[in-house]
Amino acid sequence: MEQLMMLAPLMKEFESFIVTEKTRYEIDIQGFRVYKVPQTNRREIFFPLKFVVNMLISLVILLKEKPDIVISTGALATVPICILAKKIGKKLIYIESFARVTSPNMTGKILYRYADQFYVQWESMLDVFPKAQCLGAIY
Repeated sequence: MEQLMMLAPLMKEFESFIVTEKTRYEIDIQGFRVYKVPQTNRREIFFPLKFVVNMLISLVILLKEKPDIVISTGALATVPICILAKKIGKKLIYIESFARVTSPNMTGKILYRYADQFYVQWESMLDVFPKAQCLGAIY
């Protein structure tokens, strides 16, 4: 979420909303509509059910908000909204986590094939995602 909030100045220029995971802690996100989806962990027994729930919630969000572009910074819980957005013809921008220096996260592996623009924050990640663009850290 911190990395996404680094894009807040850009988000304020355009009508924007945020989709994030429900967590035990609250992040102060003022000035944006915020939707929360269940946090997912692919190793949990209920992962398939949570994924389906996130898919349904994401569909409702997409139908309500009608975004032109979806930008993701990597939470696995947001994969459904990213894939659904692409399936209905929206642009998808993915930014691999700053924490990923030499190996990808699961979300990056999944969304690499869907993203219209795929960014990494470390040049070493171009070995993993050769079609990505490295623009350096967004911090």
